[in-house]
Amino acid sequence: MSKNYKRTLVTTALPYANGPVHIGHLAGVYIPADEYVRYLRLKGEDVVMIGGSDEHGVPITIKAREEGVTPQDIVDRYHKIIKDSMEELGISFDVYSRTTSEIHSRTASEFFRRLYDKGVFELHTSEQLYDEQAGEFLADRYVMGTCPRCGSDRAYGDQCEACGSSLNATDLINPHSRLTSAPVSLRSTSHWYLPLNNYEEALRKWILEGHKEWRPNVYGQCKSWLDLSLQPRAVSRDLNWGVPVPVEGAEGKVLYVWFDAPIGYISNTKEILPDTWEKYWKDPESRIINFIGKDNIVFHCIVFPAMLMAYGDGFQLPDNVPSNEFLNLEGDKISTSRNWAVWLHEYLRDFPGKQDVLRYVLTANAPETRDNDFTWAEFQARNNNELVAILGNFVNRAMVLTHKYFGGKVPAQGELLDIDRALIADVQAAAKAESENLDLFHFREGVRCAMDIARLGNKYLQETEPWKLAKTDMGRVATVLNVSLQLCANLSIAFEPFLPFSSAKLRTMLGLDKVEWQMLGRFDIVKADSELAQPELLFEKISDEAIEAQQQRLARIKEENKIKNFHAEPQAPDVDFDTFAKSDLRVGTVIECERVPKADKLLRFLIDDGLERRTIVSGIAKHYDPATLVGKQVCFIANLPPRKLRGILSQGMILSAENADGSLALITPMAPVVPGAQIK
Repeated sequence: MSKNYKRTLVTTALPYANGPVHIGHLAGVYIPADEYVRYLRLKGEDVVMIGGSDEHGVPITIKAREEGVTPQDIVDRYHKIIKDSMEELGISFDVYSRTTSEIHSRTASEFFRRLYDKGVFELHTSEQLYDEQAGEFLADRYVMGTCPRCGSDRAYGDQCEACGSSLNATDLINPHSRLTSAPVSLRSTSHWYLPLNNYEEALRKWILEGHKEWRPNVYGQCKSWLDLSLQPRAVSRDLNWGVPVPVEGAEGKVLYVWFDAPIGYISNTKEILPDTWEKYWKDPESRIINFIGKDNIVFHCIVFPAMLMAYGDGFQLPDNVPSNEFLNLEGDKISTSRNWAVWLHEYLRDFPGKQDVLRYVLTANAPETRDNDFTWAEFQARNNNELVAILGNFVNRAMVLTHKYFGGKVPAQGELLDIDRALIADVQAAAKAESENLDLFHFREGVRCAMDIARLGNKYLQETEPWKLAKTDMGRVATVLNVSLQLCANLSIAFEPFLPFSSAKLRTMLGLDKVEWQMLGRFDIVKADSELAQPELLFEKISDEAIEAQQQRLARIKEENKIKNFHAEPQAPDVDFDTFAKSDLRVGTVIECERVPKADKLLRFLIDDGLERRTIVSGIAKHYDPATLVGKQVCFIANLPPRKLRGILSQGMILSAENADGSLALITPMAPVVPGAQIK
């Protein structure tokens, strides 16, 4: 990290405006960025936090077509949801703008034009798929066909969601357009490319030699790209939604979203600081920190820096690019297309007033060095066992005891004993460790240090027992509670980056106005004889019922996805009619049905087949209560050779169908028939 700087520009990856923000976005980018900015502000530093919505690109046009609205309708809707929900969570942007703004279009166009006029770009012609009926080139996601690897007939031009294979649109068998369902053809089209290879050596020196302090996942991914040698990358594409390419003869072409979006950091800075924005981007005494997700490392560490190098004019490269790994949800990868996510706006609705709980849990479990898993059970445990039982408990005890023994006025601090001095030293050590961790972007360790201060407070009260001292030594009680209230003031500072709402509430109870980071570790913050507000609980326990409701929601989504993604198995090889005709399919009436002992899946049926009573064992115990099947009619194969299952001789096979969710449904006639009736 740079040692000497006058100001800091913090940028956050632009969320894509085709859906709301989920906990993966928050844990990966927005919460750590906000924590860092709040920390710098507390230190009194000049810092600006830039954010905005990424509103161009193919996924937005696809969603618009699916809903029968315009792309602008889509981005207007989700920009508002994203902006409002992040503001409610306390993500303290100085500006949160969008890439459909006029200033962004102007800035992105000027950026392209400067590189174009300098002769930076290369013009390449290639063959791309074209929809003759729609009269337009197709992005990969607009092409469907048969997967060459698994045979699924619903593969997209970039990926087969049935088998997970990455594809090129030209790999598909019988490709057709998602717009018109018409077959597609190959046509030539020309685009401008940024020759990343021309900047490879400069990037190698800047990253591999100059930024070994970057997180291992960032440094390692950059090294892998550089070791494979960089290739030219298209900066334009054929599309009608985006910033138009500002070159004569480029009608129907827009700036590729990966080129367009990072310029949004510059245009958003211009929007809030029209006269001084260059100080943050071009002054060598400024530093730029890009908070991004794991999937954006290459764009922010390779591509965007190459763009800035090509542009010149004093643009500074980022000083650090803190990137977390991925956050999973209940053991599965978060997926917007499968609705497998905890959406921020829904969380705020379901857990009103609990913004800090989510912030705390996502920080304490942050995927800083490896992928981590969010579970609702852990969410509840961290709230109940840490925020409530440690932090909230200490603050409440200190406040309540002060009201009880001193009428809500801060008592004067008397002579300090060894136990008091030891506490103060431990708090100062934890505060120092928190600062060091935040300077290094180690937010998970930083919040642990803050919680350690609360743990020290609980331990201190347990050891000093002011409720017992009150019987004999009120002077000592005054000192213990003064020290405890000073520790509460320290907690309001230590937790400010992480829990801004609770910290503000705590300061209100303590009668504190403005605090600074430099005050952390001091034990003279709260003035003697000042009035405390009435104590309020900072946190409350989260019930089992609230957690079960969220878990049941995810269970429903999982079942819906199974049904939505169900694809019938390919037809089995043909059999001749004579072979099929040998199967004796009949209808029988269930006389008895019971579970097979020590077999979770098996039921024993006694069937009236019109000739006699036969026993059939079937593996459907998990799907039916045997008592409900007595008297029902079922279809079965009568002429299979008998076989023993768990010691029971089974004389046939009952027919059932398997649903997308794995459940089995018995095959039954639509109307009653006589037992033994053959299926024709």
